[in-house]
Order: sequence, then structure tokens, then C-alpha cells
Amino acid sequence: MPLMRRLTMLAGAAGAARAYAKKNPEKVNQYVGKAAKFVDDRTKGKYHDRIAGAVRKVNSVTGPDGRPGPGPAAR
Repeated sequence: MPLMRRLTMLAGAAGAARAYAKKNPEKVNQYVGKAAKFVDDRTKGKYHDRIAGAVRKVNSVTGPDGRPGPGPAAR
């Protein structure tokens, strides 16, 4: 039962993060950019492709220019 409780909490947190990203796309893009640069610098570019993929994934929700992108239903 503790596993189900953890999964429920994780799903709730993911939903809250998604809602925040849609309401504050400029802030999310700013923070994601800073985090991506930090991790890329620390790993000396070893995981650059994976980091760039994660940034693209976030931009698919927030929009690359800070305006909300298309929702999952638009795909």
C-alpha cells in the first residue's frame, strides 16, 4: 500500500508542475534554461543531447518563446 500512496503523490506533483508550467511559461523556460546550462557545464557536455531533449520536452508544454504551446490534445 505505501507504493500506491507514493505513486498517487507523484502523480499529483506532476499535475501541479504541469499546471504551473502552463500558467507561468516565461519563468519555467528561464529556470529550465539555467538548470540545463548548469548540468551541461557540470557534465562537460557529456549528456548534452539528453539535456537538450528534456528542454525540448518542456518547451512543448510551455512554448519555446514563453507562450503556451499546443496541448496534448492538439497532437
